[in-house]
Amino acid sequence: MYQQYSIADTFGIQAPASMKVEGFAPTNNPYVPTIKPYVFRKDHLRDVLAFLGAHNGDGLYLTGPTGSGKTSLLEQVAARLNWGVNAVPGHGRLELNDLLGQYMLVDGGAMKWVDGPLTLAVRLGHVLLINEIDAIDPAELIGLNEIVEGKPLSIPQTGDVIVPHPKFRLVATGNSAGSGDQSGLYQGVLRQNLAFLDRFRLMEVGYPEPEDEMKLLADVVPTMPESVRESMIKVANQIRKVFIGGADGGGMLSVTLSTRGLVRWASLVATFKSAPNALAYSLDRALTFRAEPAEREAIHRIAKDVFGDDWAV
Repeated sequence: MYQQYSIADTFGIQAPASMKVEGFAPTNNPYVPTIKPYVFRKDHLRDVLAFLGAHNGDGLYLTGPTGSGKTSLLEQVAARLNWGVNAVPGHGRLELNDLLGQYMLVDGGAMKWVDGPLTLAVRLGHVLLINEIDAIDPAELIGLNEIVEGKPLSIPQTGDVIVPHPKFRLVATGNSAGSGDQSGLYQGVLRQNLAFLDRFRLMEVGYPEPEDEMKLLADVVPTMPESVRESMIKVANQIRKVFIGGADGGGMLSVTLSTRGLVRWASLVATFKSAPNALAYSLDRALTFRAEPAEREAIHRIAKDVFGDDWAV
């Protein structure tokens, strides 16, 4: 059922051959994420593997700007360890019962209990991944306090009491650290209950370093010249700086070019490489069409400054 994985071979980083991590043996588990190109950062990988190896009664809370790779970090670690993930998008209407499950009508008119994502993860030893957890009503999340600590999960609707699988883990992501959004960039973010947050290890995930994004783009678009990839990353980082702004709040842009958006831009450039002004054409579809007209002009100006004569608007 379980299997030892070489950290160096599995995650493509430099590590002693003797360093291994325990995961699941390969099966046809449909909840295991698909392996995608990914460049692991050592510090982030170390923290995630330490948590998966021994949670010690904690959850793991990944915080950072939009598109910095919080969700993909956890999913790509799990994918390589064949670890099932039950992912849930957080929103203001999500209730604890949505995570537990519900009775559903089946053939013959009978009612059958169907496990929700939390119950499935607890039973099977999966990761319950709650994305944008800081958008959920704090009163609903209090119901997770005991299960985070490893205590049995009670299902009031059925009377079942489930002892958590030893590999069950709870991971959350959020653009804030649970104390509300001070920047004004993220609508719908709520201040979370302190007692709930106290049950989590906190991990900050910022945008990757340029050399890491270069490796990622080389995997995604290997035929693209290195100089073009390098300029695209410079554009992305300039846009991010303007988006994030300073200590007194958000910046002058309402959109940003995340790593996810950068990969989308590069992929579109490769797709439309024969089209006139492929760089500008693809950037519009990857990002700027979501911005206001004045912001579009600012983004194109940033790109033109970086690319120089190679850019056409």
